[in-house]
Amino acid sequence: MSFEQCQNVTSLMAKFNKTWFIAGGWAIDLFMGKETREHKDIEIAIFRKDQLNLKAYLKEWEFKKVIKSEFHNWGNEFLELPIHEIHATNKLNENKIEVLLNEAKDNDWEFRRDLRISSPLNSVWSYSDMGIPYLNPEIVLLYKAKNTREKDHQDFITVKDHLDYKKRQWLKSALELHEPEHKWIQFLI
Repeated sequence: MSFEQCQNVTSLMAKFNKTWFIAGGWAIDLFMGKETREHKDIEIAIFRKDQLNLKAYLKEWEFKKVIKSEFHNWGNEFLELPIHEIHATNKLNENKIEVLLNEAKDNDWEFRRDLRISSPLNSVWSYSDMGIPYLNPEIVLLYKAKNTREKDHQDFITVKDHLDYKKRQWLKSALELHEPEHKWIQFLI
């Protein structure tokens, strides 16, 4: 499939004038420059402040907010924490994307599960060789550290030796703060 889903989302989002990036497992693969495992869905991330802009931009789409693992219609209200997940379906062709709301304060990205963990906004995402924006792998892995599934562990093993020292240390420190018993810490020396 060679990043076809990611390219389709990039085309879809081409005229969206706010920051967005691919998240989840696809972000790991964009960082690696190759597809390393099968993906069942695609997630994008935007900043919480831009949610209503996205809804206006994707006017042909139907949106559901996720509250305690249940889908609910999303009107035009501004979604606050703990709501952070939106599912969108194109009413014309049934295409689907998952949208993850990310927190930002001043010039920093903030980890919604533990606001003690942050990173400068300009270090949160990168661009693939194809020009596709993606959430940097150390942040993707921090999200994947909660309730780690086999595919999350696989993503960690795939990317850990490709993280530069600064990214490895950031992830290690964030895990030590948020998930101090997590098994990945020992591999981030």
